[in-house]
Amino acid sequence: MPDLLLGQTLSFSGDPFAQGPEAARHERHGAVLVDGGRVTEVGPAARLRAAHPQARVHDYGPALICAGFIDAHVHYPQTAIIASWGKRLIDWLNTYTFPEEMRFADPAHARTIAARYFDLALAHGTTTACSFATIHPASVDAFFAEAQARGLRALAGKTCMDRNAPPGLRDTAQTAYDDSAALLARWHGVDRLSYVITPRFAPTSSPGQLEALGALWAAHPDCLMQTHLSEQTEEIAWVRDLFPEARDYLDVYERFGLLGARGVYGHAIHLTDRERARLLEAGAGLVHCPTSNAFIGSGLFDMDGLRAAGQVVGLATDTGGGSSFSMLRTMAAAYELAQLRGRALHPAELMWLATCGSARALHLDDRVGNLAPGMEADLVVLDLASTPAIAQAAARAETIWEALFPTIMMGDDRAIGAVWVHGRPRAGPAQ
Repeated sequence: MPDLLLGQTLSFSGDPFAQGPEAARHERHGAVLVDGGRVTEVGPAARLRAAHPQARVHDYGPALICAGFIDAHVHYPQTAIIASWGKRLIDWLNTYTFPEEMRFADPAHARTIAARYFDLALAHGTTTACSFATIHPASVDAFFAEAQARGLRALAGKTCMDRNAPPGLRDTAQTAYDDSAALLARWHGVDRLSYVITPRFAPTSSPGQLEALGALWAAHPDCLMQTHLSEQTEEIAWVRDLFPEARDYLDVYERFGLLGARGVYGHAIHLTDRERARLLEAGAGLVHCPTSNAFIGSGLFDMDGLRAAGQVVGLATDTGGGSSFSMLRTMAAAYELAQLRGRALHPAELMWLATCGSARALHLDDRVGNLAPGMEADLVVLDLASTPAIAQAAARAETIWEALFPTIMMGDDRAIGAVWVHGRPRAGPAQ
């Protein structure tokens, strides 16, 4: 029996960065018909109710139904160290990240943190995540097994490092290739899971390891490849010292076959003109991580300039360098950082980044990220009056954007009225 969700609906027929807010489609009294794990119809509530009298009705009143949020760059092993005090990138890795990741040598610990991560992500309306694991194959197994049990669409890969890391977190060029290939064979394309080839970043991989992972990607071009790029100025200087023959940071990856349309590059804040042009030419995806960029003082991502040029950009929490599991808070931080560059992002642009934009960066925009017939039914229901402060602001609204913006700026898990995963209701206080 199909399910009929009633409420306000928000979908996109285009890209609001290119077409303005008119690219969004809002239905004040809308409905979403879900059947067989997919969205089959979106439209006015009266019409869909009349056409499908047999459907189970879920009436969410004035709440807003939209696609589930897509977090395009996560470190699930850092779940327990989120909001740790006072470090920049390299110190953060040495002080917090590496000691915590060494704990994932214990498969039981990996399973515990994977379950905790998905509990938190779903409570905040995130229905798809692309995560780095650790060097331990069991960390990938734990993440995928937990996602599979919950019916989630999820992406992840073994994080490969063979230098500039503690001995307990180093693999080799050969084991990075072999472990990644075995995990890819085990998980890629199973249910809603996708394997992602994952060198952490240039400083923690030798040329031999980068070459091996480039060869693996060439052998499996349908996979994504994820890494970090130009997050902090000290990092860029370190890359220059380690790879003096490279023209710039991006050139390191390109020399080893790690630049392409299915490449996903986290941060990308301090790009040269050559890097911008080459990323655009390659069709690569960039991922903006605004809470992380602010929390560890990385810099101001050029959202306006990159999107105006046509660059593919997604949005992410960057758990746990990012300071929140919430994509609402992440949208708010993206707005705040863009304001520091002189641009007020429209609520339609922010919502698009957290859904369609991230889906596009992960090459999933034909499956998730929008309310449209045929899409997988990963949905979030937003309470636009979840706290007294938000409710009083929304009560003054004359448009959907004025009603939604207070939730973007001040909302948290209390705003998540319900979450649907592959056509079935999941976490959320309304459940």
